[in-house]
Amino acid sequence: MKIYIAFEGAFEAFDVSTDETVAAVKLMIKDRFHFPLSEDKRGRQCLELTHAGATLQDSWSLADVGISPCSTLKCSTKEEDQLVFSVYNTVTRERMAIVGTAALVDDKVAHLRTLVALRCGLPVGVFCLRTPAGLELYDCNCLRDYGLAPGTTLRLDVWDGWKEFLRGCVLGQTLKAQRYLFTEGPVLRYQKRVALYVAAFHGHVELTEWCLAQGARPHEAVGAHPYREWCQDALHADVSKCPVHAAAEAGQLLILRAFVRCSPLALQCRTAAGRTPLALACAHGHLRCARFLLRTLASTVSFPRVALPMRLYIQVKRWLCRAQSRSRGQLRRARLRGARVGATVLVDGFAACAMTSRSWRAAAGEARATPGVRLPPLGAHPGAGGQRHPRAGLLPLPAPAAASPDARGKQTRLAHAAPQSGPLPAVPAARCPHPSCSSAAPDGPCAHRRRTPRDNARRCLELASSFKEKSWFQQLEIARVLAKRSISNSTARGEGLTTRKNPLEIML
Repeated sequence: MKIYIAFEGAFEAFDVSTDETVAAVKLMIKDRFHFPLSEDKRGRQCLELTHAGATLQDSWSLADVGISPCSTLKCSTKEEDQLVFSVYNTVTRERMAIVGTAALVDDKVAHLRTLVALRCGLPVGVFCLRTPAGLELYDCNCLRDYGLAPGTTLRLDVWDGWKEFLRGCVLGQTLKAQRYLFTEGPVLRYQKRVALYVAAFHGHVELTEWCLAQGARPHEAVGAHPYREWCQDALHADVSKCPVHAAAEAGQLLILRAFVRCSPLALQCRTAAGRTPLALACAHGHLRCARFLLRTLASTVSFPRVALPMRLYIQVKRWLCRAQSRSRGQLRRARLRGARVGATVLVDGFAACAMTSRSWRAAAGEARATPGVRLPPLGAHPGAGGQRHPRAGLLPLPAPAAASPDARGKQTRLAHAAPQSGPLPAVPAARCPHPSCSSAAPDGPCAHRRRTPRDNARRCLELASSFKEKSWFQQLEIARVLAKRSISNSTARGEGLTTRKNPLEIML
């Protein structure tokens, strides 16, 4: 069939087959227009094809996305940032790719931690970054000081005993997050603020409602760990972020509505850089969240005899909260910063590091992890030493009755007929004809597939919905073809349902 390519004022016709991939079409375009390949430290330039408002991936076929004869594809150049670092998240057990320019290596560690926090949704006060050799990266140093080359894989470690708690917050499992809370007062309050921040970033409504019911407020800064609060000058600037800032950065409209309904002060709280939730929503391109915040700020609050603009009402509310705290004597206690007598204090580079991602069981100890009565050791047989009664002491077992001659003879014959006891031979695993995932559910993940059919169908629907210029039925047909093609390809290769990108890259 014949298709047309529009690029920088040029309009050319190409004869392609229906089963042709997008990568092959890019090769034809490169050969027709004689585009040279180029790559530098800043990144690389490649071709990008769009149709019906959606960007075509290299592994797609033209027939799969509904490209008919005489269709027009728009071609443009795109600069892709190269991979600078890879961060292994010990909480989610996933590897995050940090892309950018090579100048990121010359920046400070604080900037890299900000990028990682925006990717994983964790506050900067709960994790640290380590080199492959286990050396902790401090915010005040540059990445080049540690000898890190582009492409190095870093490790994200959290506080000891926090891994299970943070995993429950990321997944939105309220019961799991409640189970792994600490009993220490300052740490417990800090964990509730962290849980509200993570729930706001990932959009977990149930966990958000529980945190708000526990006293956490969306306009209060998450802050630093109680063990590090004494050192205000060395803390990261993002510790001043509030849960409402995380919701605005992630574009969680439902969470923003809940926060504004809980406290209107969340509309005007600022970060260390002076940015409001409205500014963050506009900077990250969340149009719906920006409209909601702007409409709420322009509204009025009505009282029986007076109506105040929202901005003025927020100022009055803030003044009232400050007056109430001063009358109750809480303001003086809030100004007292620093470590108290008997509190744990951590000094970077001097004290033993408490951010090694140890599990809750290992951090709390066996006594706290398994409370209760200890069972007796399994060394002796229960009948060897007799039975012990709690009041009567040791009670000997009765002697066995004397057996008759006929019974003794029968027992002797049975003893000779029975085989000798011994360990059974081990069955090798290679004899098992069934795969390890044969008993898995149809929608359950296994070792041979990394994405369930439900997740694959959802992803295909998201990809098909990007063709905004096509009707809903055409988008549904594209999603059906993409899902069928991905399942057939994964079955033929024996791999998961994840769409593997074409290794062929067309660069300028």
